[in-house]
Amino acid sequence: MGLCAMSLSEIIQFTPLDTGLWTAGQPTAEQLAELALAGVQLVINLAVVDSDRALPDEIAIVTRLGMRYIHIPVVWDAPQLADLHRFMDTLEAHADEKIFVHCALNYRASAFVALWRVLRHGWAPAEAFAVQRQIWKLEEYPIWQAFVSDALKTQ
Repeated sequence: MGLCAMSLSEIIQFTPLDTGLWTAGQPTAEQLAELALAGVQLVINLAVVDSDRALPDEIAIVTRLGMRYIHIPVVWDAPQLADLHRFMDTLEAHADEKIFVHCALNYRASAFVALWRVLRHGWAPAEAFAVQRQIWKLEEYPIWQAFVSDALKTQ
């Protein structure tokens, strides 16, 4: 287990939120194998396919490793509430599974998980966004700051 945990910690911005939900930036094929060994059952990718960090054939790698793969491409410069709702519905539908959510740098993933915690589980925004704030600052990305603000108003 120590070797696995060491490899997982090398994934960009790897953030275990609880025993069943982890977020991070783009993993390598080797890191996806470590995630499978760690018991991850579902990989949700929020990055677009032409991301600089995208892993070619990620779906094939993930499925070959015995995990399920769901791709919800969120355009960085134009996040959509429909993408957020699809993401939250996916988390709810797989609540009993170990889930790994990633994007390129754990920006989209950390923000979407924080919004899910507030909108679907009643967390206080300050608590839900604490992890996201350790990774990146919404105020440095006005499009995302507005998106999060708009999403929170749907509560």
